[in-house]
Amino acid sequence: MSDPDAPDVLARLRDLQAADLPVHGGRTLAYVYDSGLAEVDRVGREAVAAYAGSNGLDPSAFPSLLQMENELVGFAAGLLAAPDTVVGTVTSGGTESVLLAVQTARDSRPDLARPNVVMPATAHAAFHKAAHYFGVEARVVPVGADFRADPAATAAALDDSTVLVVASAPSYAHGVIDPVEELAALAAARGIRCHVDACIGGWVLPYAARLGRAVRPWTFAMPGVTSISVDLHKYGYAPKGTSLLLHRTPELRRPQFFASAAWPGYTMLNATMQSTKSGGPLAGAWAVVQTLGDAGYEKLAADVFAAVDRIVEGVAGIEHLGLAAVPDSTLVALSTDDACDVFTICDEMLERGWYVQPQMAYAGGPSTVHLSVSAATLASVEELLDALAESVAAAVAAGPVRVDSGIADFLRALDPATLSAADFDGLLAAAGLGSSGDGGALALPRRMAEVNALLEVAAPDLREALMVTFLDRLSRPAYPSAPR
Repeated sequence: MSDPDAPDVLARLRDLQAADLPVHGGRTLAYVYDSGLAEVDRVGREAVAAYAGSNGLDPSAFPSLLQMENELVGFAAGLLAAPDTVVGTVTSGGTESVLLAVQTARDSRPDLARPNVVMPATAHAAFHKAAHYFGVEARVVPVGADFRADPAATAAALDDSTVLVVASAPSYAHGVIDPVEELAALAAARGIRCHVDACIGGWVLPYAARLGRAVRPWTFAMPGVTSISVDLHKYGYAPKGTSLLLHRTPELRRPQFFASAAWPGYTMLNATMQSTKSGGPLAGAWAVVQTLGDAGYEKLAADVFAAVDRIVEGVAGIEHLGLAAVPDSTLVALSTDDACDVFTICDEMLERGWYVQPQMAYAGGPSTVHLSVSAATLASVEELLDALAESVAAAVAAGPVRVDSGIADFLRALDPATLSAADFDGLLAAAGLGSSGDGGALALPRRMAEVNALLEVAAPDLREALMVTFLDRLSRPAYPSAPR
């Protein structure tokens, strides 16, 4: 029985959610993907709720989940020029799909003591996470001036212990498609698997080609491509979190599965990293795909590419701002000249009701503003361009964020392995955020330009250590109030 004096929990949820970024309206250009269609959102939410208690652990117990999964894989196979032999699995998101692609490649070669994965410097960080988790060497090769993978550098990095070659369609940071045909051919010539990370592009690039846009080849139509990951919760516009991992043949997928009868309980059998998993996200994705269908996705693709084209055109008219790369898909990376910095632009955009994502300089490339454009962005694309122009003007007026040379020297002298609470508190104070003191909890700042400028000065390994410490400070218990 509920307590009549208990607070309205749903009202509290709404109060808490008020501080979050909006997930509708096309004004959050990272993390969420908005179709702009209320009916799609409604169907997805209701399907998630209907299956929230279902468990995907055992397909014989919930055969409807298996049916929906197989239908989603079949729909995706048609988009990806897959052969009749293709098989696939629904995962919790792009990172799990990538993890499984690496794990499967590793476990396909149990004879190797130290397998490696060869990938461009622009490959998603999920591949580094997979290498870390599974004891695989991440062999990173440089990209060209166009931010695309370099086939010659890739070929030079391959050896007899390589189990996987990675390509992106497109890369997250710059929105360009790697030369998949060449990379897949290199892998096939040596009997190595080739995975295409199409978590972003997999559900939109096929429609781009139908709409007559020039799209570099990247699908299973390339004989050397052995697996592809594609997210449903991105341009499939499904609820979080669902992705697909497709393998060209059942034999290629088999090492992905895990079974264990080495205990007195039920024989565990898993297709993914999860055992128990809610049927809600899978049902939500299936319901959205059924609702939109092929024609619906083609219309949404037309809208999102119209928004991208208008952004590209509009950015050309904003002084001090330009494209870091010409986008191949729906991701746009913007860079600035020396008159301002991207971190201040991102802060200024947030003040105007738009979330755009700052990306730090890496390996000689510039820091950039990242935009993940959704179909819903088209309706307000002119407002977006106006906000960009205003934000750039404000950033120019403020001048680029500078890191004091003494603080920069202090950063460079820090050892990531021995970063202390006192070191971190000193950096907080230097960034104007105050100090939590004694390793205590930390509040999220609203403006991040100074913090991001500090992080950009730090070497990648120190940046990682600082971010881990930052997350640790944010993640501290919130104890309930004393009983009434």
